[in-house]
Amino acid sequence: MGTTTPPRTLAEALRARGDESLAGLLRARPDLLNPVPNDITQLATRAGTRASVVRALEHLDRFALQTAEALAVAPDPAPYDTLLSLLTGDGLDDGEQRDDVGAAITAALPGALATLREQALVWGEDDRLRLVRTARELLAPSPQHPSPTGLGPTVAEATAGMSPGRLQEILAATGLPATHDPVSAVAALSALFTDRTRMAELLDTAPVEALSVLDRLVWGPPYGEVTPNPTPPVKWLRDRGLLLPVSTRTVVLPREAALHLRAGRAHRVPEPVPPAVAAAAERDPQAVDRAAAGQAFMALSTVEELLKLWDGGGPTILRAGGLSVRELKRAATALDVTEPVAAFWIELAYGAGLLASDGETDERYAPTPASDEWLDLSAEDRWTHLATAWLAATRTPGLVGGQDAKGRALSALGPELDRSAAPDVRRRVLALFAELPPGTAPEAETLLRRLRWERPLRGSAPTAEGSDLRSRLALWTLNEAELLGITGRGALAAHTRALLDEGEDTAAALLSPLLPEPLDHVLLQADLTAVAPGPLERPLADMLSVLADVESKGGATVYRFTPGSVRRALDAGQAASDLHAFLAAHSRTPVPQPLSYLIDDVARRHGHLRIGAASAYVRCDDEAVLNEILADRRSTGLRLRRLAPTVLAAQADPGSLLEALRDMGYAPAAESAEGDVLITRAGARRTPPRTPPVPVPEGPPTPDDTLLGAAVRAIRAGDTAATVARKELPEGAPGSAPSGSLPRTTPAETLATVQAAAMTGSTVWIGYVNADGAASQRVIAPVRVEGGFVTAYDHTADEVRTYPLHRITGVAELAEEGEG
Repeated sequence: MGTTTPPRTLAEALRARGDESLAGLLRARPDLLNPVPNDITQLATRAGTRASVVRALEHLDRFALQTAEALAVAPDPAPYDTLLSLLTGDGLDDGEQRDDVGAAITAALPGALATLREQALVWGEDDRLRLVRTARELLAPSPQHPSPTGLGPTVAEATAGMSPGRLQEILAATGLPATHDPVSAVAALSALFTDRTRMAELLDTAPVEALSVLDRLVWGPPYGEVTPNPTPPVKWLRDRGLLLPVSTRTVVLPREAALHLRAGRAHRVPEPVPPAVAAAAERDPQAVDRAAAGQAFMALSTVEELLKLWDGGGPTILRAGGLSVRELKRAATALDVTEPVAAFWIELAYGAGLLASDGETDERYAPTPASDEWLDLSAEDRWTHLATAWLAATRTPGLVGGQDAKGRALSALGPELDRSAAPDVRRRVLALFAELPPGTAPEAETLLRRLRWERPLRGSAPTAEGSDLRSRLALWTLNEAELLGITGRGALAAHTRALLDEGEDTAAALLSPLLPEPLDHVLLQADLTAVAPGPLERPLADMLSVLADVESKGGATVYRFTPGSVRRALDAGQAASDLHAFLAAHSRTPVPQPLSYLIDDVARRHGHLRIGAASAYVRCDDEAVLNEILADRRSTGLRLRRLAPTVLAAQADPGSLLEALRDMGYAPAAESAEGDVLITRAGARRTPPRTPPVPVPEGPPTPDDTLLGAAVRAIRAGDTAATVARKELPEGAPGSAPSGSLPRTTPAETLATVQAAAMTGSTVWIGYVNADGAASQRVIAPVRVEGGFVTAYDHTADEVRTYPLHRITGVAELAEEGEG
């Protein structure tokens, strides 16, 4: 094909592209690469399949899609001026289409058309633009699938099958000359509807009610129902072909008439320019960074508290997977947040690889070994780890509490929470934040409007969750970004900009000075509380969380010492002297006497009772204590009986017996079968090593430049093998083969031909069948032939390969320049 010859097919248009343009197509539509097409023809065929075209249309912005929709209702092929006119109108609508909108469309159309061409949805020169057939079928109007433009079928399509007599009646009613040729009649009627002057004269004679009917149909849907005896206005329109029958009860406004009423425009509101994201408020950038850093610190504290909550083994997993509603409520209460927010923190920790299933028979959630490594990191590095995991996660905690397509409840950590669009929406929302000046908080509605413009097909489809998913994902992103410290006071923080543009190290460096330094002390008070005026160093915080209960959180955390909390520390192996020394070393105030008394009192009674497995038993050297337990009505459910003066047996397991006696006010200690006191160490339960959940991709991953280059070379080489000129041989001659089939030669002829090609350095065409039985044709330049193998440069694969001679079906010489 010469350089000036217009392409006749999509394959020819793709073949005329440069390597960079082909790489752009494969980058924009990575589904075409799986597997790599053998040649250009296969690439064009795959680019025209329904699934691939739908995926490509879903990634178009509003104006590119409107351009494709206009081409779907334009003549095929359509000149550029016709396409432009469908988008701007004919300028005869009394100023309704403003000049600035028309200028914007004129300026934006080349870019939209370039996008459609790059994605192989449109091909051909500007004087013969063609929308690929599958896209035209998807976007063109039909009774079952109305066009997105609201236009109906053409006069020719709507009158197909209409009787010649009925056509003559329409021509007579419109004042057109009669003709017995149906084709001429349809052409005359189409010419009337596309003639602005004659069409205006016809409509001037229409009843007012008839014009009202047209007004209801003009912007779609163009179909309407009629009765067997239509009203006079409808009958007037039907008699003149302005309403054409689709069935006995349905009529349609033909496309040419609708375009006249629309002043030539395919769309009511063309949108050539993306809507701007408006600013809701402008704040001091430093105040934004401080607010975001404060929220980032709260995020770290919340995740740490969640890990501690499930440190000794978290809740059990539902049979269908996920967390029960009761356990979610319990976690929300412990974290002092609402249930949706608790679901977010749980899913974030899970997505970051800090929580997982332990895989035991009684399967539970628990912290992973990676959580200990995470806790050892600096605060800023812990935050970047969480933020990076959030950006890439496809799990969507906002769905928790809703229902799936089958009406089943969606639970936190359940299997149905992945939404592949989530990472793309999060990054796009933050990118729109980043386009605003520092400290500017965007208006949510304008941000959603911009997202819908960028992906109109993705943003308009209702989902099982109730409304368009991308908009809901965007709203969840706004809330989650504020919770995580990605944004502060509604604006993007500086450390987040650095995370998006420069990476984790730069983001951590910017965040570090804004986070409070951990403290190594607390303030003990006489009311059995301790005040932490800021974040505590990890060893101090871990020990204090065992020795005391958190009473309130905020800028300062208040811990309360109780008999139960002190007993918890003693159960963990601490002695009373250890607790006294710990408090004295880490308090900036003297240890209050009531606290010292509390520790000594609990320690004196700790271990006085012993619990073991009999089913379970209680032993105590003080018979009076056992008598007191037996006399207590609260012990009835334990079914206790005396085995010896100092031993009671119970019909309950040791754990239940231990908790029941503690609830009754005693301080028992568990013991082993050997009689030794069992020490309960906090944080001893960990899952086996687990990897974080892998995000579910939205589609094929975007290929890198190396893969694109290799794929383009392979397609070019395969195309050379498929289209190269071969020597014409007489039928039955060695190497002769019907067009499109593999060459066939005997083993001796194959060996002789490749040996000759290796000696002369020429290129040959071979048929080859691999070990899996797949046949292909290749263009090779033999280098060496020995031992039953031929080593050659394979133009198809663009590399040197070795082929067994017995797998070569045949060989043929390529035509010399000018032959074929």
